[in-house]
Formats: sequence, C-alpha cells, structure tokens
Amino acid sequence: MLSRLLAVTFDAYDPARLARFWAGLLGREVVEEAGDAFLPGDETQLGLRFVPSDAAKVGLNWIHLHLTSTSLADQQHTVATALGLGASHLDVGQRPEEGHIVLADPEGNEFCVIEPGNAFLAGCGLLGELACDGTREVGLFWSEALGWPLVWDQDQETAIQSPHGGTKVAWGGPPVAPKEVRNRQRFDLVPVGGDQPAEVDRLLSLGATRLEVGEDGAVVLADPDGNEFCVKGN
Repeated sequence: MLSRLLAVTFDAYDPARLARFWAGLLGREVVEEAGDAFLPGDETQLGLRFVPSDAAKVGLNWIHLHLTSTSLADQQHTVATALGLGASHLDVGQRPEEGHIVLADPEGNEFCVIEPGNAFLAGCGLLGELACDGTREVGLFWSEALGWPLVWDQDQETAIQSPHGGTKVAWGGPPVAPKEVRNRQRFDLVPVGGDQPAEVDRLLSLGATRLEVGEDGAVVLADPDGNEFCVKGN
C-alpha cells in the first residue's frame, strides 16, 4: 500500500482570499469545502488546500513554491499577474545576478518565479517544485511513503517526483532551521487502498511519529524531521 499526496495544506487567516490568489496565478478553480478552499491538482500538478487558522507566521516557511517560466516575457507576465493579485516583492538575501524572482503571497508565504531555461524543472509544469527545508533522511522517507523515485540525491540534497512526472518535491539538506512551532504547511495524504490504519502503521514503520487524531478522523503524524502531515480516512 502507498499514500497519494492529495494536497499541500496552508494555514490561512482568510482561506478564501488566499485560494483566489493562487487560483488566479495557477489558472485553477476553487472548490469550497466546509470552510476550507481547495485547488485540485492532477497526476502531475499538486493540489493546494487552504484552511482557517489564526496561528502567527514565524520566520520563513519550511516549504515554498517554485513556479516555472517558458521565457523572460513569461516570467515577467507571471510576476506582474502575482503583483496584480496582491503579491509583493520579498528580499530573502537573493543576489542580483540570480535569475529567479522572490515574492510573497497576500499572507506572506514565500514563493519564487524561476527563470526560463532551468534544466532541473524542465517539463515539470507551472507549479514546478515544492522546495522544502529538510534532511536527506526525510527525502528518503517521502520517497518510500509516496512511492515516488528519487530524481536527485547529491550532497545531502534530495528530490522526488511522481512516476507520472510534474511537480518535484525537493529538500535542501543541512543546515535545517530548528523547528520551534507547528508548521503552517503540511502534506495531506490519502491511502491508495483506502485502509487508513494499515497505511498509518506502514508510515510509522518507515520512521514517522504519531501525534494525534483530528476531529475529522485524519491521523496526524510527523516525518523524521518533525514536520506534521495528515493521513485522511475514507
């Protein structure tokens, strides 16, 4: 049995507004679900979910999204679209000679619009990558958890990708920032075979830690780096 990565969930002060921003930027539709706002993905592009939370954002997120560009004009168009939807420019120490452009969405979540010609993200689609703060161990864990092969494993940096292609998930290796509060982003998984208890046991055997069971029946676990994630029920 394996898990399917259903979505990356963001805590949000205003889920509907944040969902509209990302829907406008990615060209997707918003699905309202009992106070949550969901942007469905497909076999190659990950879904995004936004849920209400009043937890404060502390420091940089452990995940930030990388959007791809087909040309300099396309990159400039994406940046202009994002700014028009409510994004802002962000300085995280990037150098002037670097080709990517760092922005923040309306709630301060960092993301990058990558320059054209980036070979690593070639063919990955508009949502090219989830760039994560994490160790090699956690990259190996998620490769096993999702059944996604490693497409990069060098110098403690790892990346995985669905067998269908599309969005990559990458971990930058040490040093990893100390985890002080619960993450405002997390992975939502669905057991492929529908057997939630068996899948939870499998993930625990791979190195996850059990944290709690949510009101909706989702089991909350932590990966080997301590990042929370949810295994949904039927």
